[in-house]
Amino acid sequence: MRNFQTLDTISIDNQTGICNLTTKANTPSDSQIAIRREGDYVVISASFGPLEIALRPRFEELQRTLSRLKPIDGLQTSRQLGTAQAYIAFGLHTDNTLVVRPTIVADASGHIVFNLMVSPAAREQLFTWLNCVPE
Repeated sequence: MRNFQTLDTISIDNQTGICNLTTKANTPSDSQIAIRREGDYVVISASFGPLEIALRPRFEELQRTLSRLKPIDGLQTSRQLGTAQAYIAFGLHTDNTLVVRPTIVADASGHIVFNLMVSPAAREQLFTWLNCVPE
């Protein structure tokens, strides 16, 4: 069974250009996502304590993927960004909660994934920061 952790706090450091999504408690054992734009790419780091999944998709592809999300009942995620071995899956609930699942696939026998949800308020701020306009 999937256990999701909700990230409900967003902070943006304008000096470093890093956007952090965390929980209100923000303890070292909580999951977090850090995002930073690097030219045509965006660096996404999802971490849980010392464990990290790092992805580097194209910024325009991330914008396009997030802008096209529509709530679909029955599906946790409806869009993926990346390759077959390393990707980030996104979904949108009807209450505007964003599902984020950064994934590393080992082979047909297993994978590592973070099961995260971004609260509606934090999602709205993230979309504004990324300049994502829903289609």
